[in-house]
Amino acid sequence: MSHMQDDLFGLPSREKRGSGFQPLAERVRPKTLEEMYGQEHLIGADGPLKRFLVQKRLPSMIFWGPPGSGKTTLAEICAYSLDFRFDSLSAVDAGVKEVRKALELAESAQRIEGRQTLLFIDEIHRFNKAQQDSLLHAIEQGIVVLIGATTENPSFEVNPALMSRMQVYILEPLGDRDIEAVVRRAFESDSTIASYQVAIDDWDFLLRYAGGDARKALNALEAALSMVDTSTVPVHISRSLLEKALQKKLPVYDKKGESHYDIISAFIKSMRGSDPDAALFWLAKMLDGGEDPKFIARRMVIFASEDIGNADPYALTLAVSVFHAVEVIGLPEARINLAQGVTYLAGSAKSNASYRAINDAQHYAGQQQEAPVPMHLRNAPTKFMKESGYGKGYKYPHDYPEHFVKEKYMPEGHDPVFYHPTVEGREKFIKERLEKLWKGRY
Repeated sequence: MSHMQDDLFGLPSREKRGSGFQPLAERVRPKTLEEMYGQEHLIGADGPLKRFLVQKRLPSMIFWGPPGSGKTTLAEICAYSLDFRFDSLSAVDAGVKEVRKALELAESAQRIEGRQTLLFIDEIHRFNKAQQDSLLHAIEQGIVVLIGATTENPSFEVNPALMSRMQVYILEPLGDRDIEAVVRRAFESDSTIASYQVAIDDWDFLLRYAGGDARKALNALEAALSMVDTSTVPVHISRSLLEKALQKKLPVYDKKGESHYDIISAFIKSMRGSDPDAALFWLAKMLDGGEDPKFIARRMVIFASEDIGNADPYALTLAVSVFHAVEVIGLPEARINLAQGVTYLAGSAKSNASYRAINDAQHYAGQQQEAPVPMHLRNAPTKFMKESGYGKGYKYPHDYPEHFVKEKYMPEGHDPVFYHPTVEGREKFIKERLEKLWKGRY
């Protein structure tokens, strides 16, 4: 039976599902991989999905990616390309009963029509353990090919038993060039919009608003078109029209321009100045402007050593943890991780002693390239080296009281001091210990 007809179980074909009034994003949804933009690592010539369709075999899969990245579209393309019967559920409103009914219909289709079913479950991470377990037998027996879509890390949200039976593929947010290509394709492929000869006057606004979400861009375009006089062509979509249609003004923030550097500078200086409120304000500006959260987190890791250092050694541990959390969680929830890190770093005792020390040490070392390593500090891996005096006279600190012995560790004739610990936070205790051990140096 062709997929262009209704099947025996009441599911309309893709063409018939698209025959009524639909939003623009649905009307221009790609039907083949060639019509898609983005996700080249999956659908390109060497991508796994491209290979599966060429070989006409399809494993059960989980698509993990942000909204508007093409999860549903890819699932439909897989079914359409392989002439699979397509059935879909949303984990938001489907329970075990709905899952069982879908599996029964799939089994009947296989038995009566000899046709494979692709079952697509949107937001599969919302299924509880019982709902997920109800899918295991059907996957193992080949009753369905399951494609689950999720915006959450499936390692945390999907049962290990189900994960072990599925391949996980990560979808990335669409780049600006991909979003623009999607919109331009909509101009050409949608008969209504094509007649308007639409011209976008402010691509930057539309792309920043979309934030990698193709559906969001198309919905914004459709909302703007609903408010403009389309009797005169070409129809211009201006920034003011988009702002009016979306009831949203984007912040003045150019990720590649001057404001990018000004705001990250204000962010760092606010944390350095121990003002968590100002730091949070600049953090919010960056997030609202679409800044990469990993860029922000990286700067926080640097800040933890540069401006806090040994005044609070835990600050670096926390900053690194925030960076890993941002990698795993992603926006929008990662803003909470960033906020925790920002408030801790801004509220911490400050010291740039380690930062200044390495600057001074590198400058000094650059001028002393010929200074030799003292013999007692050299490595002596061979008998010849030992006999030549390598390592001779080295005093092992752990053999002495307080695990310290006064020794010369710099090259002969050199005695610089680079590290000047402050009395801030825990660095005070480092300063006190060093002053006690090295009387007269600190």
